[in-house]
Formats: sequence, C-alpha cells, structure tokens
Amino acid sequence: MTTPALGDVLHRYLQAGRDALLWKLDGLEEYDVRRPMTPTGTNLLGLLKHLAYVEMGYFGPTFRRPVPEVEPWLADDVEWNSDMWATADEPREEIVALYRRAWAVTDATVAALPLDAPGEVSWWHPDRRAVTLQQVLVHVIAETHRHAGHADIVREQIDGSAGLGAGNDNLPPDTDERWWAGYRERLEAAARQAAG
Repeated sequence: MTTPALGDVLHRYLQAGRDALLWKLDGLEEYDVRRPMTPTGTNLLGLLKHLAYVEMGYFGPTFRRPVPEVEPWLADDVEWNSDMWATADEPREEIVALYRRAWAVTDATVAALPLDAPGEVSWWHPDRRAVTLQQVLVHVIAETHRHAGHADIVREQIDGSAGLGAGNDNLPPDTDERWWAGYRERLEAAARQAAG
C-alpha cells in the first residue's frame, strides 16, 4: 500500500470541511441561512462568506498571488465583522459562488507550489509572519473545521438537523427524538449531580 502525499491528505481534509459547510445550507430558507443564532451573530451564510475571504487571503496575497476580490478585506478601514454576515442584497448563490472561487484560488496555489514554499501573512504579528504553504494549509484546515463545528450547532438550533454530511451523519445508529430526549436527561442529571 502506498502512502498518499501529504499535500493530498491535507487537501482532502480541507475539502471535507468545505463540503460540510455547504451541506449545512441545504434545504433552508433565506431567513434561516442568514439569521443570527448566537449572541455574537453567528449565522450559516456568514460563516461561508468569512471562509471565502480566509481562503482567498491566505492562498493569494500570502504567496504573492494577487486576488482582487480579497484586497478590500485587507484594508485597515474595513468594517469589523463585515465578512461574517450577508447583506440583504447579497444573494445566497453569490456567496456560495464566492466560496467556490476561493476554493479555486486555494487549489491553484496548492497545485502550483511545494509544501515548503515560503509566504508571508501580512496581518499576523511580525514574529510569526513568515510561513510555508504547509503551515497555511494546516491553519486553514483548522479554521474551516472550527467553523464547520459552529455550523453544526447553528443548523441544529434552526431545525434539529445534525451530523457530519450527506449520507454520513456520524451520529449513533437507531436514534430518534425519544432516544435523544432520554440522553439529554441523563446529561442534565449528571451535570446537576456534579454541581452538587
């Protein structure tokens, strides 16, 4: 058996996170993909928009590969959190297309450069700005999966849907609402007991 190349493994993990995020939008109305579900405003479409600019920034300018769409987001005067939500006049399809264009930027950079290719993350602390493609891939995989976890929780709050992805929810088999209610009761009882 041959061991897959590290770049291929890293790319596969990145793509799994991307796919999970897109899947969380399936079947939802416009309101539900946009509405803030936490006190800090976390919403599904905003997570996608944010990650589009994350990928474009890290795999474009970091490696001296210009990406005009990301340049405004690197400016000092950009509004805080403006990449974390979609305005009413930004169609869902436009944000999804932006995210897929970001994948193309990333995929082209990963295909063109070796994992030890040097880059510079201009918005990081000067002591840490010098990076390699491998470091950036690992960083963006972590960021993508972190936000995929946020999307899991947000989607479950919206309509109860949970799981890893289409055809693989990664949840215990043969469970239903009754089973989950009992499970939550057990957890609540354990939490109360531990609290004294």
